[in-house]
Amino acid sequence: MADTGGARAAPVAALVLNAFVWGLSWWPFRLLQDHGVHPLWSTALVYLVSFAIFLAFRPRALAAFRDHRLLWLLALASGMTNVGFNWAVTIGDVVRVVLLFYLMPAWSVLLAWLVLRDKPDAAALVRLVLALAGVATVLHTPGAGLPWPRTLADGLALAGGFSFALTNVLLLRLNTVPAPSRVLAMFGGGAALAGSVAAVGLVQGAVPALPALTLPWGGVAALLSLGFLCGNLALQYGASRLPAHTTALVMLSEVVFASLSAVALGAGELTARTLAGGALILAAAAWSAWPRRTAGAE
Repeated sequence: MADTGGARAAPVAALVLNAFVWGLSWWPFRLLQDHGVHPLWSTALVYLVSFAIFLAFRPRALAAFRDHRLLWLLALASGMTNVGFNWAVTIGDVVRVVLLFYLMPAWSVLLAWLVLRDKPDAAALVRLVLALAGVATVLHTPGAGLPWPRTLADGLALAGGFSFALTNVLLLRLNTVPAPSRVLAMFGGGAALAGSVAAVGLVQGAVPALPALTLPWGGVAALLSLGFLCGNLALQYGASRLPAHTTALVMLSEVVFASLSAVALGAGELTARTLAGGALILAAAAWSAWPRRTAGAE
């Protein structure tokens, strides 16, 4: 049998690159906030640039939006994912936020049941309980009652993880729609929803106005846009050439990149409770991504 190691190396490297981009994205978002750019404005600008660049090369991708209404829901779910995650990692403990975001496999079980009519088996229910136990451990505060999100960052992280799970379920439903249209929906959703929420927050006085463009923060935003664009293209390349379970397992490296960089730069803390809860969450995520044995498999 021919050696497939070389054929798998490039797609795996592409997925690791995407995980690296997402795992370290908290840092430029915080740099932008230091320059007075709220994470909502940052998200809107970054995805607007990516949307414009992608649309310039694939203008026909817009046509699918007339025939596939679920693309609009995909845009909304993707937008919520980015609003939740990017805002949360900017204002909260990065390690805690990333772990709460990766409750995504538990949400996927419930959403697949409701949307895809894919009834969970016993193993899926055990993974759900395992993930929920991990979240309860991370959120637990002695003497504070039930383990419930008590900060904006916690709530945003959980909402972002739920939206990410919904995004993945919708991508399965839309698997016959051309990939450029799905990518355009995700970029457009990130720009539109973040910009809309920022505008509402501006009117209510909760979000500061976008500051005048300067070279320092404009350069950071441009590099972040380029990073997300390259990361998304790398994801499309890697995920289309590897089994879904391999993609999911490799993408867990995002937690490692985010946690190590956050601890090293003082943006996150590895407490015993966080480590214990994180171990349960990641165990559930890895289990959900692990390949299943099929009848007759050797």
